[in-house]
Amino acid sequence: MAFRNLMAKLGAGNAGVDAVLDTPTTTPGGTVTGTVHLTGGQVAQEITEIRVSLQATVEVESGDGEWKENVTFGTAPIAGAGRIEPGARAAIPFSLPVPWQCPFTTVDGWTLRGVRIGLRTQVDVSGAIDPGDLDPVTVTPLPVQRTVLQALGGLGFAFRGADVEKGRLVGSELPFYQEVEFAPPSSLRGRVNELEVTFLAGPHGVEVVLEVDRRGGLLTEGRDVGGRLHLSHHDTDVSAVAAQLHAVVRQLGARRGWL
Repeated sequence: MAFRNLMAKLGAGNAGVDAVLDTPTTTPGGTVTGTVHLTGGQVAQEITEIRVSLQATVEVESGDGEWKENVTFGTAPIAGAGRIEPGARAAIPFSLPVPWQCPFTTVDGWTLRGVRIGLRTQVDVSGAIDPGDLDPVTVTPLPVQRTVLQALGGLGFAFRGADVEKGRLVGSELPFYQEVEFAPPSSLRGRVNELEVTFLAGPHGVEVVLEVDRRGGLLTEGRDVGGRLHLSHHDTDVSAVAAQLHAVVRQLGARRGWL
């Protein structure tokens, strides 16, 4: 028994955990629902807490170095302290709210290669290694976000890619933000290298942050990031949104001498 207790603390024969999602697809401001299935190991174990959270893979820049790290957010406990007996089974349903500023991972069926979101299930077992579980989650954009992307395409901006960067903008609620990158239309080539778009969403709408021709460095709080446009969740007319975006880009151009 002593040997089995030791092995359980090292992870062998430990309790097992598996989260089954009702659906792997959600949206910013939506929910992720499912059931956490817990199976007892070879010995009885005391559980301190079971919780679920979302996890994002973010890019970190520091000096001349760049690397990726996993950041959890939106954490919620789903069960408190208890005891799981050997071979026992428990099913715990959960509903996890998705933060409004959660990055989206796909657009119109196209997966964004630089953006990964998952559901992390963690079980705090007293004196043992946490038998965690990670399940991929697909996050689709809000209708207004999709409208902005379509409007930019109509203005001649070509999608280049997307990533998630560690840091905060004015209005950020998470310790990272998503950037969607566009090549400029032919009318701005040679004067504009790139347009980067960040969405700061909330229950009443989305603030669209436009950064043009960035020349390195993180966008940090207090820095002029270019232009901002606030849209409501009802702003889904592509032509109307394109006109507003065009006005903001022209203002930026006039201010910086492109136009």
